[in-house]
Amino acid sequence: MSKEVTVEELLAKAEQPSKDAMRLHPFYKGKIEVLPKCRIRDFHDFAIWYTPGVAKPCKAIHEDIEKAYEMTNKGNFVAVISDGTRVLGLGDIGPEAGLPVMEGKALLYKYLGGVDAFPIMLDTKDPEEIIKTAKLLQPTFGGINLEDISHPKCFHILDTLREECHIPVWHDDQQGTAMVTVAGLINAVKIVKKNMADIKVALIGAGAANIAISRLIVTAGVAPGNIIQCDSKGILHKDRSDREVLQEKFKEKWHICETTNAKGLTGDVSDAMRDADVLISASKSGPGVIKKEWVASMADDAIVFAEANPVPEIWPWEAKEAGARIVATGRSDFPNQVNNSLGFPGIFRGTLDVRASKITDEMCIVAAEEVAKVAEDRGLNEDYIIPNMDEWEIFPREAVAVGLKAIEQGVARLDIPKEELYKMAEKTIKKAREEVQLLMREKFIADPDA
Repeated sequence: MSKEVTVEELLAKAEQPSKDAMRLHPFYKGKIEVLPKCRIRDFHDFAIWYTPGVAKPCKAIHEDIEKAYEMTNKGNFVAVISDGTRVLGLGDIGPEAGLPVMEGKALLYKYLGGVDAFPIMLDTKDPEEIIKTAKLLQPTFGGINLEDISHPKCFHILDTLREECHIPVWHDDQQGTAMVTVAGLINAVKIVKKNMADIKVALIGAGAANIAISRLIVTAGVAPGNIIQCDSKGILHKDRSDREVLQEKFKEKWHICETTNAKGLTGDVSDAMRDADVLISASKSGPGVIKKEWVASMADDAIVFAEANPVPEIWPWEAKEAGARIVATGRSDFPNQVNNSLGFPGIFRGTLDVRASKITDEMCIVAAEEVAKVAEDRGLNEDYIIPNMDEWEIFPREAVAVGLKAIEQGVARLDIPKEELYKMAEKTIKKAREEVQLLMREKFIADPDA
């Protein structure tokens, strides 16, 4: 991005999707609908799909509930569950106001992964009620995507459901952001010719995303002692003055205090960033949250991930001027976008295809490695460390990697060869995309500008 582009121009460009959204959401009255997937040649076919014919599949499933995966769409249904307490950058706006976001999530699931996802907004903020509701929905769904739930309760909800559900449960704000960040980090480290085990990483922010990133980069090979993480009160360490509060109410933060920062570094963001090889910031929208002089204090060939939206914590050109070699953000109009949409559609495609009971951290890591490999196959450079969403081969490749890891770990109900897994994923994803294009061509999806 050229320096000559003004902040005002960038902000105007960033505001255009919002203007279009206010025009198109009421035009379409939402983004998803339910369509039949079976033949309806005439009304006699309803005797097959409903009564009396449907009684036979019902009895078969009653005798063996696994047949629900064969005789219904359970194996391709994902529930996108939210209470609307932490929606995008909007905060606690309530379940109705969060519905457009969850519909959008369902749209991405379908178009990118061929997954039939349904938004389910809950009129409760009680974590135990959210857990109970999710567990009660298991007979219908093959998986659950938790979304936009405030922390710290989101950690308890995810951990409980992962332990107690027999279908996979995923929190995209945690695992999704972490997986895509790891994918970018894998390639960034390659470009600067450093070793994952040796790099010092400064993590700015201790919300759902960065806590999950902290965990997953360790799984990817970063030494825990080399991680320096900050929350709003400064660096996390064992001797924090609020240690009793952390131990009682923020156990995930306290775990970071106990397992990272081997040298017991104290101070603020500037102290955490000094001599760091990598900065990963998921804090508040900028610019100016991360200062140029802090980037300048980092190690040579510094890597900066400024992931806040809609404006990154520091503008990419400012980070480059300060000495960063590679910069990634959450925005599509800058190089190296850290985009969750590169993750969840392919991960759930693979998870559902092998009927996995859970999504493990190891499954996330192989997804990250495959996403990184897609970019590497196309040719890495400092402005291309991670693929773009329109490079569609990401999703079937990712699905295969995830499915094979689930089989290897013994959490899959089906054992399917690699070649067959790829054909399944490719066919399902292509069908979803071609259906949308067909509906547009035939005018069943209206052109708002016609």
